[in-house]
Amino acid sequence: MAWDGPYVHQFDAETADLLRAIFDFTGVRLGFDPVPLDGPATPAELSARAGRTITEDGIGGLRALATFDEVLSRACISADHPRNLAFIPAAPTRLSVLFDVVVGASSIYAGSWMEGAGAVHAENETLRWLADLAGLPATAGGVFVPGGTVGNLSALVAARQAARARLAAEGRPMPARWRFVCGAEAHSSLYQAAMVLDADIVAVPTGEEGRLTGPLLAAALDDLAGRSDLAGRGDLVGHRDSATPSDGPVHDGVFAVVATAGTTQFGIVDDLRGVVDVCRDRGLWVHADGAYGLAALAAPSARPLFDGIADVDSFIVDPHKWLFAPFDACALIYRDPALARAAHGPQRAGYLDVLDSAVNWNPSDYAIGLSRRARGLPLWFSLAAHGTRAYAEAIETTLATTRAAAAQIAARPELELVRPAELSVVVFRRLGWQDADYHRWSENLLREGFAFVPPTRHDGETVARFAVVNPRTTPADIEAILNTMV
Repeated sequence: MAWDGPYVHQFDAETADLLRAIFDFTGVRLGFDPVPLDGPATPAELSARAGRTITEDGIGGLRALATFDEVLSRACISADHPRNLAFIPAAPTRLSVLFDVVVGASSIYAGSWMEGAGAVHAENETLRWLADLAGLPATAGGVFVPGGTVGNLSALVAARQAARARLAAEGRPMPARWRFVCGAEAHSSLYQAAMVLDADIVAVPTGEEGRLTGPLLAAALDDLAGRSDLAGRGDLVGHRDSATPSDGPVHDGVFAVVATAGTTQFGIVDDLRGVVDVCRDRGLWVHADGAYGLAALAAPSARPLFDGIADVDSFIVDPHKWLFAPFDACALIYRDPALARAAHGPQRAGYLDVLDSAVNWNPSDYAIGLSRRARGLPLWFSLAAHGTRAYAEAIETTLATTRAAAAQIAARPELELVRPAELSVVVFRRLGWQDADYHRWSENLLREGFAFVPPTRHDGETVARFAVVNPRTTPADIEAILNTMV
């Protein structure tokens, strides 16, 4: 479709001009190699540069677009810059970004099969690819939700409802407090989930390895089961006072264990096989938080790290992290979707009775939320266009760059790895540096538009950290950044 083709004449002149301008902006942004890194500005600076944009009569589309282009977008750090190694960045394919525009233009409601059957079909095919990578049965399924926080929370809601149903079927009383268990290195979103659920979270100390193992989990569960009073326990966190005594055996309140398949800080993968085996013996739901790390299932070299993933009850993975999709998308997949549907759907209202959940797959029945965008479609389009082999190769490329980064750090006498690199995260220290040195170095890199590498904290020490999820990041980029640590 030509940008200035006959279709623009379907619009008035002003709208046609705006359409050309938007296509021009999109083409220029996607054509950058690399994209500008940019950086934040203060509220006062933005107010002065942008001026007042929300007015009674409007400022017009062209001026609004120009304000975004020249002011607002340049005060945002580009997540897809090859030297953005902060947090867990992003690197959406050009095709996924372009199709994100199509999704918006199509105005699809994707909460029900009735209204979005074609979109839901494509999303489900994408979820099937992910479920197959994990080795889940053909009956597995799920939904795309906005991000890992919503994905983890939705899975835990389903897990608790399944535990409630089981206790009710057995004629057993409900516990005074519900709780779930995870490793000490688990993501902060689980603590938010505990607050929303009004449940307690038991964080199992994992030692220097940072990995939740089967033996550590078994010991923690046995310890909980052996005591009825948690007073003074420091690893139990909840919405209420964690010292509140239980009215019954503590382990009766444990409804799930969350294993982390790639921690944000180090990329550590928990002992999935050991965790699953312990939980099967105790009848506990196992959820795998793979928001970042489970994308590596697409890379043959990394699959052995995830032994046991085929036996979990649910997992999440965020395509906007390491599967080259735009923000925001989290794939939430259940081994038995019926258990999720029992917890989340269908919502009841007279106007919703026409949505036949007994026959059709309504995505809103499997997670928190009724209204939803077809956020899985950009990933579907990119997968369909490029093929899954390209995804495997791209992730293998990032893993190779990570190994090269670790080797470069090990070869420099002034640098030291904090621990061996796992998945695509490298954490290291600059010998002789203090907290202020790391922050000054990071701020200078961003100010110069060269790289975005904020420091992190580990065991009270400020250290440097690379997260490599962009196939355009090269060992030469890593070397150039390390050369600035003088």
